[in-house]
Amino acid sequence: MAAWIAGRVLAMNGNEVVAYAVKQCGVDIVAAYPITPQTIIVEAFSRYVADGLVDTSFICVESEHSAMSACIGASLMGARVFTATSSQGLALMHEALYAASGLRCPIVMVVVNRALSAPINIHCDHSDMMGSRDCGWIQIFTENVQEAYDFTIQAFRIAEHPDVLLPVAVNLDGFTISHCVENFVSLTDEEALSFVGPKRNPVYWLNPDKPITVGALTLPDYYYEVKRQQVEAMDNAYRVFLDTVKAFRDLTGRAYSPVEVWGSDYADVAVMVLGSTVGLMRSIAYRYGGRVKVVFPRLFRPFPSKDIRAILEDVKVVAVMDRSIAFGAPLNPLASTIASTIILEGLDTKLVNFVYGLGGRDLKVSEAEYIIEYALKACETGVIDKPIQFIGVRE
Repeated sequence: MAAWIAGRVLAMNGNEVVAYAVKQCGVDIVAAYPITPQTIIVEAFSRYVADGLVDTSFICVESEHSAMSACIGASLMGARVFTATSSQGLALMHEALYAASGLRCPIVMVVVNRALSAPINIHCDHSDMMGSRDCGWIQIFTENVQEAYDFTIQAFRIAEHPDVLLPVAVNLDGFTISHCVENFVSLTDEEALSFVGPKRNPVYWLNPDKPITVGALTLPDYYYEVKRQQVEAMDNAYRVFLDTVKAFRDLTGRAYSPVEVWGSDYADVAVMVLGSTVGLMRSIAYRYGGRVKVVFPRLFRPFPSKDIRAILEDVKVVAVMDRSIAFGAPLNPLASTIASTIILEGLDTKLVNFVYGLGGRDLKVSEAEYIIEYALKACETGVIDKPIQFIGVRE
């Protein structure tokens, strides 16, 4: 609790707080290309470099694909590496995202969530990250500025753990978090750097005097094993996440879990939601007493299925709120993951999927109330007549 007591209360927006956290983590290389609503991260960190406040090489690239490629090369050299992007930038990186995880590069990337084109839209939804959810990256979602700060720091420790060595994407909602100023409690530079830990030994040493080929052609006799090793590393990441948040709680007094829950253990309805909307749903759920609880699976990859099972075991109906669409699929991204968990864990919980907030559209209080009341009615009747509903759209 010492750091919590001595911590400095500062005020920054979500993007500034990410740059500030990276400044404290002893990062060697930042390669990034500005894109709304991520731009402030790049601008703020470039000022730290220009002012001599960090010993970091800032690589200005011409595209996000090049940014990730530079990060991969630097990571293979053993550097501590960071980048950030949004929307079309993440989509342009897509090819390299698989390379980063397959080469076991512990890159930390902050994704400021934004809708994908077309039509072009600069506001928040989760289409960008959900489009890359199976690239082999650890994925963490945040609710507010404090969490964006805390998990940017923790991400380096998770990624660089020798049992993991996988890239981590920390997600924060575009504009709602990225551009809104909030108070947050900061670690000192020394505390943050000590928490992240010493630089790792890289899997490969890239030495011009002893050249090797990285990412060479792999035939069927080896490729399969490499992918299986990535699965094992992702499984390890769950344990390392638990160890990391425990160590962070011991340092700061701020406690986090793979899945956050607010409400009664005996609630009939659970509302499942990601990102900044958690706060709205939590405040409204309290009005319904012990009948409703709000669930935030902040660790999206690896998905904490056992945690979800324990939370939903006595729940009659789960209302899953997706801020993205899986076109042509039976359910949307978060809902499909929850549905798989319900089936595999042998639960009897019914599921209803609500799509909301695409392109940054606000979720009204009345709409949030409708989601909860529909689920409560389904508990009483046992009927879900509309398994997928689009909330707040003009029909």
